[in-house]
Amino acid sequence: MTQAQLSAQHLSADWASQMRPQESLTAKAWRRFRKHKLALAGLVVLTVLILACILVPWITRYDPLKTNVDLIREPPSLAHIFGTDELGRDLFVRLCHGGRVSILIGVATMLVSIFLGTTIGAIAGFYGRRVDNVLMRFTDFVLSIPQLFLLLLFAQLLRTTNNPTLSGGPLPIIVIIGLLSWPGAARLVRGQFLSIKAKEFVEAARMSGCTNGRIMLRHILPNAISPIVVAATLRVGQAIITESTLSFLGFGVQPPTPTWGNMLKNAQAQMTYAPWTAIFPGLAIVVTVLALNYIGDGLRDALDPHHVE
Repeated sequence: MTQAQLSAQHLSADWASQMRPQESLTAKAWRRFRKHKLALAGLVVLTVLILACILVPWITRYDPLKTNVDLIREPPSLAHIFGTDELGRDLFVRLCHGGRVSILIGVATMLVSIFLGTTIGAIAGFYGRRVDNVLMRFTDFVLSIPQLFLLLLFAQLLRTTNNPTLSGGPLPIIVIIGLLSWPGAARLVRGQFLSIKAKEFVEAARMSGCTNGRIMLRHILPNAISPIVVAATLRVGQAIITESTLSFLGFGVQPPTPTWGNMLKNAQAQMTYAPWTAIFPGLAIVVTVLALNYIGDGLRDALDPHHVE
């Protein structure tokens, strides 16, 4: 092949690449995410779980709170696919109903912790110096306190109030876990802001007269969003485990409202002769957290700007 033919071939290839529509960042991230088979499977499993938690309590004829002494500790069957508990309540319906509460707590807790962590980390990383020193020492102080101890202490204090919303509902659990789980996100965001604020486009925005708030929100934060999204996904699974631990110890959402944690607590005394009452809530927690972790891994690969395809 002659030099002229080679040059024409290269020019044709360059022209074709220029004419080909450019792939958007969202489409590129989705394509990378789909290559992560475990993450894709986790997304499917999590979607099925959420749909079951939303739809099953509405379409079933069983009441998750109504007891039936004729059906106490029935093993799994066609009528009750997960069996019944110690009060004759359908375990599958209670599992789906409890999943609403557990997943709601996980998502709401994530929003609280990510908001606080992003705010504190962004301010510390952007302003630096004395502001950074004060905020990071406070972050280190929060990290040094045993989280479970404070969770139990605050939960016990709220249980002594006369307000039923504060003493036994999910709201105090969301607030407590969210207020104690932000330091990790704060450190992550601080590191991202410290790295990005030295870039040329940030200096250009500053020279053009942009305010500090606009620079943080419009220029730095969008470029730091990828690790924040990954951290938020993993935070949901951690919050579900924390809520389950509190409920298992008797300091979480109080019966008769079901959650996966207090269902495990109720099952611990009957595991020898009714093991299904513990197996299915435990599996629900494990499967949900694994799915979220795999989704987080997939998002980390999909949103990584240095990812090599």
